Parts: sequence; C-alpha cells; structure tokens
Amino acid sequence: MTDRSSMKGVRMEYRPLGGTGTVVSTLCLGTMTFGNESDQHTSHAQLDRFVEHGGNFVDTADVYSRGTSEEIIGRWLAARPALRDQMVIATKGRFPIGGGPNDHGLTRTHLSRALDASLGRLGMETIDLYQAHAWDPITPLEETLRFFDDAVRAGKIRYIGVSNFIGWQLQKAAVLADLGGLAPIVTLQPQYNLLARDIEFELVDVCRNEDIGILPWSPLAGGWLTGKYRRDHVPTGSSRLGDNPERGMEAYQRRNARERTWRIIDTVREVAEGRSATMSQVALGWLADRPAVTSVILGARTLDQLDDNLAAAGLHLSERETALLDQVSAPEVADYPYGPPGVQQRSRPL
Repeated sequence: MTDRSSMKGVRMEYRPLGGTGTVVSTLCLGTMTFGNESDQHTSHAQLDRFVEHGGNFVDTADVYSRGTSEEIIGRWLAARPALRDQMVIATKGRFPIGGGPNDHGLTRTHLSRALDASLGRLGMETIDLYQAHAWDPITPLEETLRFFDDAVRAGKIRYIGVSNFIGWQLQKAAVLADLGGLAPIVTLQPQYNLLARDIEFELVDVCRNEDIGILPWSPLAGGWLTGKYRRDHVPTGSSRLGDNPERGMEAYQRRNARERTWRIIDTVREVAEGRSATMSQVALGWLADRPAVTSVILGARTLDQLDDNLAAAGLHLSERETALLDQVSAPEVADYPYGPPGVQQRSRPL
C-alpha cells in the first residue's frame, strides 16, 4: 500500500500521442477490470484518482466486460462534462460481442457497427483514439484503413491505432496509409515489460521509423514484476483478473521454470530497495523511458494498487539502474537473423 501523503510531490508528465500534436499523460488508465472485478463505484473512484494526479489518457475496448467498461466511462464523463475536453479516450474494435457471422473482424461491416456502438456507450460524438484490437488475416488491410480514414473524415475518430500487430503487419499498414493518403497509424498497443521484450526485435524499429507511439499493456507482466510471486510457489487468491488465480496465469509454469525470470525479479527488487520505491514503480519507470514509448497502460483492481502505480509518474531511473535492468532482461536471441550478438541483422532506426 502506498501512503498517499508520499504522492504529493508526484508530478505527471506528458508526451505527444505518436506523431500528433495531442499530448497524453505518460501513464494511461487501463479499464479492463471495469464492470467485472471493479464495480461502477470503484471504477469511478479510480478515474477520479487518476485525474486528480494529472492523468488524462484512458484506454478501454468494446469487449471489456462486453461493453460495460465503455458504459461506466460514459456515465463518468456525463457526470463531469467539464472533463471531456481534457481527456483523451481510447477504445478498440475487432472481436465479437454478438454471435452473427459478420460480428467480428476488421471489415467495414463490423467496424462501422462496432464504432457506432462504442460511441453510444461512451456518450461521445468523437473517439480520440480508435484502435484495431488485433490483426485480421481475412479482411484486406486496405478495407480496414479506408474505413478508418472515412471515420476520421466523418468526425467519428480523431486518431487511429492498432494493437497486437507484429512487425510486417504494422509496417504494411503504415506504408499503405502513407501511399494512399489515408489517416496514419499513430499508436501501437503491444505487450511490453521487463519479462517480455521481444517487440524490440522489429516493432520498436518500425515505430521509431514511422513516428508511431508505443502504448505498452501488461507493464507489470500480470503481477510478476510486483514481487507477489515466489519461486516454485503456485499463487493463490485473487489477481487483477479476478478471484481465480489460474485466470491469466497460463505462463506461470513456463516463467517459474526460467532462471531469467528470477534474475530479473531480483534485480528489480534490488533497484527498488536502493531508491526506496516499490518494485512496481521501478518496472513502470523503466518502461516509460524506453524508446518510442508514449504512455504505459496501468491496470488496477483497487485504489491502493492504482496509488502505487501512480507514484511512478515522473520517476526516472539512473543510468546505472537502467543498465542493470537492461542487461538482466535482455531478450534471448537464438540465432539468425537477430543473433548472435555482434552480427544482428537489425537496421538502425532513423
């Protein structure tokens, strides 16, 4: 638990949203728990606390609690109309809520319905950042990008982002948008944390070259980087994903068995103890300062968890601390085309 009196000196920082002129807080409030683990009262309290500490960026999706997360945010905004112009609200479309044959994917048919439904639940005329939640292997990418561009021109969307794309998919989307004179992709939302740095093989380079801001999800690796898990000790009780400890824990056995996991956790703990911070704050601070990162998406079930995360605002690790964490968490490279070290085939970002 973080003593709120210790947060008085915490100062939120802001960065441009990718290559745009719109600025967002370097910490973003993720709302996957809203309507499920967090009821409306708790969710609104989290939103209020987030804004109190300078946060202005909120991320949701139409599938979070089957639309309830968006509805909770919409009711919060309706009760605080003066905040609407201060906030940057992001949501996503791609996955089905209903069971119809066209109720999924990145098609014009599905996205037009999904976007209108999200606008209605949020009570907004324009969504600040609308994101493709994942790649669609069936729908032509041009169809998706032209729908996004049409929605921007119609005033339903301000900016476009994608989530969970891999390197060639993101690069293709960026090139097609540029060549077609379409609204550009301004953000990528990937999994990224000290335990999962594989996006550095290609995606970070694409983002730096194309001026795309990175919005990492799972910055604490599902709780691993908080220090809550112990070696060979299967967790019990509730987590950010609910009362069932197995939910969201598919990687437990694999991570537990890897010595790399525990070296990283031990180093995060060492750095945290050296600067009188929590492990969560150190992990968040490291991530917020990675190349091309715009804002780190926080996920919390309780106000205490949110307070602890918000205390990472403005935290910048020293060169020595960063180097320790960089070294111990370096992505493992098997061989060609990314390794061995010294002969990697990666190009240097422009």
